[in-house]
Amino acid sequence: MGATDSSDLLPGTLDLLILKTLTRGAQHGYGIARHLETVSNDVLQVGESSLYPALRRLRLNGWVKASWGVSENKRRARFYALTPAGRKQLQRERHEFGRMILAIHKVLGAT
Repeated sequence: MGATDSSDLLPGTLDLLILKTLTRGAQHGYGIARHLETVSNDVLQVGESSLYPALRRLRLNGWVKASWGVSENKRRARFYALTPAGRKQLQRERHEFGRMILAIHKVLGAT
């Protein structure tokens, strides 16, 4: 099975995955993308063209905050952190995603 580009994900799924990733603590964009690739055994490949617009959207909604810092390789990087509103949104999105998966499962199991 090949890698899945983030554009192949169900709508809203990338936001959910980013929010969940940030429960581990503040991370820069590259770190978020690498975490998703690693945890998914390289199935989820999130490119910059999908990741940074999603991070911007999450920031504008108040679910993520951003600050400048220094990465592991001593480069200036923007670090993203989950806000309290982001934690609540993550709970809502996890619930809605669970409902969607259940509905899809029902359709696939229907005769």
